[in-house]
Amino acid sequence: MRNPWLALPLSSGLAAALLTGCGSESSGSAEDSDSVVVGMSDDVLATDPASGYDPGSWLLFNNVFQSLLSFPKGATEPEPEAARKCGFTDQRAQVYTCTLREGLKFSNGNALTSKDVKFSFDRMLKINDDKGPAPMFPMLDRVQTPDDKTVVFKLKGPDATFPSKIASGAGSIVDHREYPADKLRTDGEAVGSGPYTLDSFSRDEAVFSVNDDYRGTAKPKNEGVTLRFFRDDRKALKQAVIDEKIDIAYRGLAAADIADIEKNSADHDLEVVEGTSAEVQHLVFNMKDPVVGKLGVRKAVAYLLDREALVDEVYQNTATPLYSIVPAGIGGHNTAFFDTYGARPQRDKAAAALRQAGVEGKARLTLWSTPSRYGPATDEALRAVAKQLNASGLFEADVKSVPFEQYEKDIKAGKYGVYVKGWVPDYPDPDNFTQPFFGKGNVLSNHYENSTITGKIIPGMAAQSDRTSTDKDYGRLQDIVAEELPILPVWQAKQYAVVRQNVYGVESCLDPSTVFRFWELSKD
Repeated sequence: MRNPWLALPLSSGLAAALLTGCGSESSGSAEDSDSVVVGMSDDVLATDPASGYDPGSWLLFNNVFQSLLSFPKGATEPEPEAARKCGFTDQRAQVYTCTLREGLKFSNGNALTSKDVKFSFDRMLKINDDKGPAPMFPMLDRVQTPDDKTVVFKLKGPDATFPSKIASGAGSIVDHREYPADKLRTDGEAVGSGPYTLDSFSRDEAVFSVNDDYRGTAKPKNEGVTLRFFRDDRKALKQAVIDEKIDIAYRGLAAADIADIEKNSADHDLEVVEGTSAEVQHLVFNMKDPVVGKLGVRKAVAYLLDREALVDEVYQNTATPLYSIVPAGIGGHNTAFFDTYGARPQRDKAAAALRQAGVEGKARLTLWSTPSRYGPATDEALRAVAKQLNASGLFEADVKSVPFEQYEKDIKAGKYGVYVKGWVPDYPDPDNFTQPFFGKGNVLSNHYENSTITGKIIPGMAAQSDRTSTDKDYGRLQDIVAEELPILPVWQAKQYAVVRQNVYGVESCLDPSTVFRFWELSKD
């Protein structure tokens, strides 16, 4: 799965390319450009699909490279893109076959054939980069190419979510003539067959133009896109869109900035566009911790958490309360945590849970945070949660914040009892919100395992190609988690972009697929 919890350092080669790249000067006004100019606080950490596993890099991949399938705007089911058709060709969902479109070409003029598809997957798995998407494909046994137009994926076991996985940035197809088979490309360039070409890439910006050789479903509505990087400088991002330096501010504005811009939008000829998102954030409990290892302590926290107050006070309603593992808008969503613990603090039930756990006096907790990965609001949010717990008179909670690198090391070492984790999905399927958290070798590092979930529910759902038929089982999984409380859902994000009033199409870029579609953008 794509793990947005990881801070991905640049390779030395790519870092050099970023610092010395030939990006155009970024000080001019967006009004002077024929391109749509997009600003964001994320960096693009990789241009090679075998390495990039972060939101910025996948934004580039989704526009420069093709995958066999893609997610149309507003859809949660993938449809053919570089492929003309795809489907499982056996009853066990272990053989997946795709037939390519006619006339596919890379931006350098080379033909795209089944050989390139096989090369791309074999290469990604062989390199197995620590910062890459190879962990998404443990089920992939081998790729076969009976002819130039046919690709056959043989899987080690049933995986009905395989189409969604290859529709993501992890399924990007590269030219076998341009990319080494056993190592990453580190020159900061990219050669794909997608709707855009990467013309230049520097530390400050990336410039894209329409790929005239593209053959697929996207129909670009602009002449090109310039992406400018603000590297976590939220104030600069806000000022840039106000000063007309950029046309769109995407990913990175603080909740207060969005509220301020919305309040004064008419004065600046700006519009705030809201979209749906499947990004979530949880509190994670270390099941071996001497305090929260006790179920009663975890239940007391669940009974006292006031999500409504939290999203109102800290996030100014740019998020919504989350009462499930699978977020709203994704199949299998339920409200298990609302049904079990309610929406408002219940002190009496919290006190009873602590007594049953044998806790005398106040329960002492430290909530661990890391703003370097999740943004400055994360510390504020955890302080608000600690305040809620302490206001009950049942807890003595404080908050400690550390750099992300130390944070991850300490979590793996089991040093934290309660810590925050966020998740941006790779693909909009309930599997991507459950298997990574509760499957074998899960990413939470919280020592939780339930044999019913790992041995029956997750494997059973992986074999069901009709994803709507899995809703009942995903509901059962969430009910189990709500009772055992290895994690506590807190909020589900909304997506926002601030746009100038002569810019259109952004609403088609803000949906649970997390695909930012350059081709939908236009301006007059």
